[in-house]
Amino acid sequence: MKKKSLTDDQKQELFETLKQRFEKHMDRHTGHLWDQVEKKLQQNPNAVWSLSEMDRTGGEPDVVAYDESTDMFHFYDCAKESPKERRSVCYDREAREGRKKFPPENSALEMAAEMGIDVLDEEQYRYLQTLGEFDLKTSSWIITPADIRKLGGSLFGDRRYNTVFVYHNGADSYYAARGFRGVLKV
Repeated sequence: MKKKSLTDDQKQELFETLKQRFEKHMDRHTGHLWDQVEKKLQQNPNAVWSLSEMDRTGGEPDVVAYDESTDMFHFYDCAKESPKERRSVCYDREAREGRKKFPPENSALEMAAEMGIDVLDEEQYRYLQTLGEFDLKTSSWIITPADIRKLGGSLFGDRRYNTVFVYHNGADSYYAARGFRGVLKV
């Protein structure tokens, strides 16, 4: 089982990385200061660990929204392409275990749960795409409605031809260029 805490040095390094990314992309979180975000993170070591996992796996997490009603910052994976260390996975455990030939080692929903994050849903994925151009060469699994999943399908999104597309595929499929993006609310 993976240790879910960071050393002081690891935490400091992560905070510096997050702060630099935050300051480089102020257009993603207009009106907020890093000190506000850092204060929230200092109060939530589990969230810090989850952010370190998002960063370690290539997600480049950054603040993209603030929900006043819950007083929470929303971190999304903002890597240009679907995070490298989260590709070649099917949608969920049921799909992975049901695959007869060459099952992948993991699934998007299982990995997200292990990391303490949620997979982006379609609305969140489309919102992310308003902040830049993402998944120009890759694609990302997104939360699939139960009625589609019950029939064996799953949804993923990408950006091609200057348009955001949401497609379907068998939940047990997996590709080297398909991963998933997460959200963490702190």
